Amino acid sequence: MIIKLKSYCTRNKVINDHQTPLFVLKCPSLLGRRRKMAPRATAAPTLHKVIMVGSGGVGKSALTLQFMYDEFVEDYEPTKADSYRKKVVLDGEEVQIDILDTAGQEDYAAIRDNYFRSGEGFLCVFSITEPESFDATQEFRTRDNYFRSGEGFLCVFSITDPESFDATQEFREQILRVKNDENIPFLLVGNKSDLQEKRRVPLDACTERAAAWRVPYVETSAKTRDNVDKVFFDLMREIRSRKSDDSRASNGQVKKGKSKRFKCQIL
Repeated sequence: MIIKLKSYCTRNKVINDHQTPLFVLKCPSLLGRRRKMAPRATAAPTLHKVIMVGSGGVGKSALTLQFMYDEFVEDYEPTKADSYRKKVVLDGEEVQIDILDTAGQEDYAAIRDNYFRSGEGFLCVFSITEPESFDATQEFRTRDNYFRSGEGFLCVFSITDPESFDATQEFREQILRVKNDENIPFLLVGNKSDLQEKRRVPLDACTERAAAWRVPYVETSAKTRDNVDKVFFDLMREIRSRKSDDSRASNGQVKKGKSKRFKCQIL
């Protein structure tokens, strides 16, 4: 007699000592899963997006290259917009940092925002004899996209250049306008701390501004590598904390939504 089995079971015919046909059931749910489970795919490291902002010549690119390659580049061409990515270990966890080193001319872009707010129409002009001016028209359209994509910002100035320090106020306002979030991860960075004899921005002014913005202030030197790793890792920690807070808030809303019950009314 053959018993009809469920589709997930198989029948193997064997012979016992009395040469009587028997049927032995082999069922994964009964005998256990002997097959090795396929290894789970390794999750990609968490990506943290950092954007460097600041006036031209304050050392944004020098800080970035020092962090990326452990080298100080003193002479370099003005940056247009360079992107870098690197795997690092943050508090025992492997993560990726994506750094966007924006153009130094962004300080002029920040000032232009005041004019843009009042405008009702725009003529975007370039010269047909100058390809660079044509390329620049795209920047006017995409500049804010840099800031929208950023998860955290290093706002850099030079302690030897008061004008670059003043420009940080414009950068801060521009970022807050684009992100519409006063609690965005943000560090104020005073670079060229190795040039104390040429210092023209008082330390008190720096700490007061950071306190007013409720953000950390750190002084760095791309030349000596002083605090270079610190500013990037501190900002990544703030980004990670912000993501964690946002995730908990999102999960709380989901749970709250799932907890709703519809009552059945008998009429």
